[in-house]
Order: sequence, then structure tokens, then C-alpha cells
Amino acid sequence: MDNIFLLIVIGFSIGTLGTLIGAGGGFILVPVLILAYPSLSPEQITAISLATVFFNAFSGSIAYARAKRIDYKAGLQFFLFTIPGSVLGVYITKHISSKIFTLFFGLLLILLSAVLFFRKKDPAVPTTQGGGLSKTHHQLTDKDGVVYDYYYNKYIGWLISFVVGFISPILGIGGGIIHVPAMVNWLGFPVHIATATSHFILAAMSLVSVIVHWAEGNYNSAYILRMVLGIGLGVVAGAQLGAYLSHKLKATVIIKALAVALGLVGIRLLLGLL
Repeated sequence: MDNIFLLIVIGFSIGTLGTLIGAGGGFILVPVLILAYPSLSPEQITAISLATVFFNAFSGSIAYARAKRIDYKAGLQFFLFTIPGSVLGVYITKHISSKIFTLFFGLLLILLSAVLFFRKKDPAVPTTQGGGLSKTHHQLTDKDGVVYDYYYNKYIGWLISFVVGFISPILGIGGGIIHVPAMVNWLGFPVHIATATSHFILAAMSLVSVIVHWAEGNYNSAYILRMVLGIGLGVVAGAQLGAYLSHKLKATVIIKALAVALGLVGIRLLLGLL
């Protein structure tokens, strides 16, 4: 994977799939780095992955903004609550062993895979649900004229975002694979709005994590920077394709694709520990 062309190809694949499902692609890159570079520390792996997540999320967010599918009000609120958890998570990576890191990551992926794969089918365009004093109502019309009308509990959203902010830098996954299912299943966001808004949150959250990693000196190695550059170039291009494909696929297809990908990667990681 030292070849710059191969790094770009890997980045392109990660950017396409990651943007399609509203994740930064870290859940794919992290196991690749764990398996291909066992000498890298968890801190180095998360530093590389989070930089990749930022490139992916930033590029994908531009595409989703053009499609008018980002809920900016919810996204900004949720992002603010990821900041304290994100900063704390970066520092904790220093004290995690490689085996524990791999075990926890593999189990998390398998759990998320099962939850997503067996979840109830959602309608392509959500129906309005009762609000209540604790819920926020929002209506959004995308570029194609599709109207999304939904309610969500912002307080639960704040709590979820804090947890996502804490876990994401520890595992180097950006948080989209946690945020998207949480926004859909627990908060009631339409799938397409959740993926787009999650990408917007990821762009801001991963930037904070990258800045902290930079301050910690985790990008001082020329070798690490080369990997970040190669993968990042591919990710930026792949994110545009992923955002385009998201308009062509049904919500259920996106969710199933995410579930299968998570399960396969999780199983492969656990088998590597045997």
C-alpha cells in the first residue's frame, strides 16, 4: 500500500462508499491499516483515518449541499456536542493497546451490522409524526422537489452526539456509522437527510480531531503524511461519486449495503486476533 497510485485507488473506494452511506469511510480504512500495518499504533491509525474522514466528509458535504439535503440547524447543534467528546477521545487513544483496539472495533462493527440489517423498513419519504414539547419539527425540500417532514428530539440528539464525539477519535472512524443509524432509528430522521447531515457533522468534527492530532505531533512523520495525501486525493474524488449514487439508490439499499460492509469487516478483524 506504499504505492501512491494504490493509495489513491483505496481512497477513491473509501470516498465512494463512505459518502454513499453518510460515513467518513474510517470504518473501512481502519481495518485496512490494522491488517496491512500491524506496526502502526492505534494513535497513528486514528490520525491517518481521521484526516481521511475529513477529506471525505468535506468533499461529500459540498455535493450534499448542492442537493439541499443537509439539515444545517440540527447539524450545527449536534456538532457542538461532539467537540468535548472528540477532544477527550483523541487523548485516550494514547493508552489503548492494539489488541484491545482491534477487538473493540470488530465487535462494534458486528453489533452495528446486526442492528441495521434486521431493522424495520423505512419509507423512502417519511411521514410526519407527532411532535410534543420535547421534539423539534423541520421540513426540508431537496433539489429534486422531494419534501421531508419530520420531528426529532434534540436533547437525545445532543447526548448521542457527545457519545459519538467521544468514540469516533478513539476508533478513528469519524462517527458516521454510529450517527446515521442513531439519527434514523432513535431520532426519526429520513435516511437521505441523515446521511447528508451526518456528513456535514463529520466534516466539522473530524477537523477538530485532526487539529488535536496535529498539535500532538501525530502528523510529523513524512511517511504518515504521504499516506494521508495519497488516500485523501482519492477520497475527494470518490466522495463526489458517492453523493451522486445516493440520489439513484433507495434508502433501504443504502442501509443494507452499510450493514453487510460492517459485518464482513468486523468478522475479518476478529478472525485476525485468533
